[in-house]
Amino acid sequence: MSKDIKKRMNDMYLRDCLMAWFDVALLWATVIFVLVAILGIVQDSNIRIVLYVASFLLMLFNTASVFAMTKHFREDKDFIYGLDIKHFDANRAAKDHRRIA
Repeated sequence: MSKDIKKRMNDMYLRDCLMAWFDVALLWATVIFVLVAILGIVQDSNIRIVLYVASFLLMLFNTASVFAMTKHFREDKDFIYGLDIKHFDANRAAKDHRRIA
């Protein structure tokens, strides 16, 4: 594989990881915001406990799934991004060919 394709695959992987972890950060911020807003309304301590536990589990499982996804992407980077680059290049070549014709 050429250095250019390796660089493109690495760039795509880094961009995907950045966006995935940015989404996790947004989820954490949203869940914390909603939890704080709702806790001001809820008076029952049992419901508060359920809200805490549910929020924690949501963030835990989502964070773990993004961690597993990015790990899988790193392990199969050549296959996943190589296929994407192949299709991107084929589409670009087809567009260029239509412009010329």
